[in-house]
Parts: sequence; C-alpha cells; structure tokens
Amino acid sequence: MDRDVGLDAIRERKAPWDIVIIGGGATGLGTAVDAASRGYAVVLFEQADFAKGTSSRSTKLIHGGVRYLQQGNVSLVMEALSERGRLLQNAPHLVNDLAFIVPSYEWWESPFYGVGLKVYDLLAGKYGFGRSRHLSREKVIEEIPSIQTEGLRGGTRYSDGQFDDARLAISLARTAVEQGAVAVNYTGVVAILKDTQGVAQGVRVYDAETGAEMEVFAKVIVNATGPQADAVRHLDNPDLDAIVAPSQGVHIVLDRSFIPRESAIMVPHTDDGRVMFAIPWRDVAVVGTTDTLVDDVPLEPQSGSQEIDFILDTANRYLARPAARSDIKSVFAGIRPLVEGDDEVSTASLSRDHVILIDPNSAMMTVVGGKWTTYRKMAEDVVDQASVLAGLPQSSCVTASLRIHGYSEHADALGGLSFYGADAERVQALIDANAEWAAPIHADLAMTGAEVVWSCRYEMARTIDDVLARRSRSLLFDARAASEAAGTVGALMAIELRRDTSWIVDQIALFRELAESYIVS
Repeated sequence: MDRDVGLDAIRERKAPWDIVIIGGGATGLGTAVDAASRGYAVVLFEQADFAKGTSSRSTKLIHGGVRYLQQGNVSLVMEALSERGRLLQNAPHLVNDLAFIVPSYEWWESPFYGVGLKVYDLLAGKYGFGRSRHLSREKVIEEIPSIQTEGLRGGTRYSDGQFDDARLAISLARTAVEQGAVAVNYTGVVAILKDTQGVAQGVRVYDAETGAEMEVFAKVIVNATGPQADAVRHLDNPDLDAIVAPSQGVHIVLDRSFIPRESAIMVPHTDDGRVMFAIPWRDVAVVGTTDTLVDDVPLEPQSGSQEIDFILDTANRYLARPAARSDIKSVFAGIRPLVEGDDEVSTASLSRDHVILIDPNSAMMTVVGGKWTTYRKMAEDVVDQASVLAGLPQSSCVTASLRIHGYSEHADALGGLSFYGADAERVQALIDANAEWAAPIHADLAMTGAEVVWSCRYEMARTIDDVLARRSRSLLFDARAASEAAGTVGALMAIELRRDTSWIVDQIALFRELAESYIVS
C-alpha cells in the first residue's frame, strides 16, 4: 500500500471511476473492499489518516449490543451478532472472544440479567461465542480479583468480541488495495463536481502534502464520512438540513492491574442510561463510555472533565481499589454519527442502525449511523444501491467470507506481533535485520523502531500521529510515554519518507501538542 502509487493511478486514469468513496473510516473502507471485490473501479479519499476519527476511538468491542436488546431492537442485535461471527472468521488475528461479568449486588439482578443474556445467546445462533451462565460470588472474585466485594452476591458471565479498531481499519485499507481499489489518505474532497443537469459526476480533491488539487470523475459518489457527513452534504447543497446527531463518547485508560485477569466487567445500567465496560485490552484496562450530545465534530474531540469524573465515579462503585485521575494513562474521545431524532430524546435512545440517503437532485449517496460490528453489512447495502444507481454490471457481494489482510489462524502464537497476522514474520525479519530498529521506541512502550519503518513502507503512515495513535496504539496506552517517544519516531520516519530536519521539528511539536489532550492532569 503506497500513497505515491495510488496518486499516480488516479492521475493516469482517463475513464471515470465506477465509485468514488469519501471517507476512510470503517464504513468507507468496508465499502471500498466490497465494491472492489465485486470488480468495480473504486477510489477512496480520506482527508486525514485512515480511521483518524470515530473509527479508532471505539470501546474495542465487536458485539451484538446487550443494550439494544433491552431497547427491543432485536433486528439490530441479530444482525450485529451474525456480523460478529463473520468478523471473527475473516480476521482472527484482530478479533478474539472476551468473557464479560455482570456483577450482582441485589438478589434480583442475576436472574434478571441471566434471562436477557440467554436471549442474547439464542439470537447469536451458530455465531455464538459461548453460552452465558450464572457465577457464584466466589467465582466472580476469582475471575475479577479487583471487583468490589462488599455486597457482592454473584454474577452472570457471557461472551462477546474484542478487537483493535485502528488496526482493523489499516487491514481493510490493505485488503481494498489488494482487491484493486485505490485508497489514499491526506486527500480532502473540497467540492462536488456536477454536470449541466446538476447530477454529481466527480469531486475536486486537495492533496494535503503538496497543496495540489485534482478533479476526479465517477459514475456515483458515496459520502461515508461519519460525523462529517453533513459537511460533505453541504458541499453538494448548502441548504440541506442536518441528518447527524453527533454524540461524544469518552474512555479512560488505566493500568492493567485494575482488570488483572482476562475477564471484563459490564455495568448494565449507568446513571445516564448506558452500559459501561471495564475491559482488559493488551497491557491496559479501558473504561467507558459516555454519551453526550455535542454541536461540533472536530477530528480531535476533547474529553470533558465532567465526562472523566462520571467514568471514574461509575467504575469505582465496582472496583475494590478506587481509580483516581492520577491513575489515568490516557483519555480519548470519539464522536458517534447517530441519525438525527427527536430533540427531546436522549442520545442513548437514538438509532444505531445505518441509513442510506440518495439526494434527489445530485444523486450523491450518503450513509450514516451504524457501528463497527456491522460495517460489512453496511458496505454491502451501500454497494448494492450504488451499483444500481450507477448502472454498473450486477455482481454479488463476496465479503461474508472474504479473508481480511493478515488473516492467520495461528495469531495467538505470534506473541506481541499478533495483530500483524500473516505479516508478523516479515515484521520480525525487519526487527532482526537491524539492531537499532529492534529496540522499543520508549521504555514504557512495546513498539519497536522496525514497526515504525514497517508502518511507513507498507501501511501509508505519513505523520508521527499516524504511527503512535493508529499503526500502534501507543498514544492510547500511555500518552506521556508516546509524547516522549515522538523524537525517536520522527527521526525514523524522516529517513523512510525523505523528510528534512524542519519536518521532524514540526511533527514533534504537533504531536506533543496533541498528546497533551490525552493526558489528564
């Protein structure tokens, strides 16, 4: 996956593309994989980095959604559970099953939640990860030694999926390219081009690295920009009403000692009507999330002090050793692109289903809503409609069984490089080839110099942020350590990308300013 090669292919193409996709998050990348695997000519533009926004800021769960079952949205739960199973089959190097414990402190909680989770098991059918079951008080403590034991009566255990969202996004980008698509980051769409009838026929694209612009023509345009969907719709028609109700979710990252075993805690009902998770993820514990209606949709949303306090207050009801602000290694926020609803309804009640809109004048397609778990089905629906709209030869979707780049049935045996899947041996070869690259970039981070080099050569990393926030998850694991590692990463990247000293200086400054917003004082 080479950015320069992709840009050359765009410039050299004379015929219109079948599909132009705007947005390099879960939905856009999934759509590129689906369309390219059907044989369509596809190009994807991402204004920043792949999964820079919402798609790298999830709770790291591939799940059916227990809360949606409580709301009565059985169809969404069933769809999500089947997609969860497919994703585990197609990307076992990035998705794994995880045990969740719902602790019970009242006599009625275990039977109540037990019944609901039995329904959850039933809906999963052949895609189930394991049956739920009641746990005694002693067994709950054994699986979660850090649990608050005062008043604990027992609990319910069930299984769901866990994944690395940004790593899955990069693997999807590589899969799309392998299927014949072109996907390029740091290329923002600045205008929608139209024919004399007002029908969208292309886009004007700005290359953030060179400042150059180019016009790219296509038979159909898909707006898959998530929280930014309305901004792109307004490029098409400034008078359109908003369809996105942006909701911010915040997570805090703690030391793994707060969740020392391989089971997670699920809090079924918080004060704001959500569920909350405290999950083991690699060498840390991730706790969240919140659900706060916001007006702005920046690429780097800021975590509010009240949101952080809410997470700590809720989590500390279930932790024997209370977590304090000083325990937080990193905090990150993401914005959900929920479909606009009644202003009097809380964001927790807004639909997580996806919606596809086709503008009656320009025929530009927009897809909003949905969640990571159902990205593949969303993409299938988009391409089904886009192919008809563009008059493309009809071709069936193949992604239900399409292996995602890096597929490996033996990922568990790859150790700390498991998320590279089938590429792990090549990454290890880079580590072995250069003693300087073999060293970690920081004493408190696992990433090696070789992985920085790999991310530049094969994963289209262009900035220090790309490497430390998404190619590795260093910024999320330990924001202070990531900030301190910026100089080492910048020096390695400059060699690979042929950048000068001023680029290194600027990149370090930009990243350290960014990292400050992930550090809780």
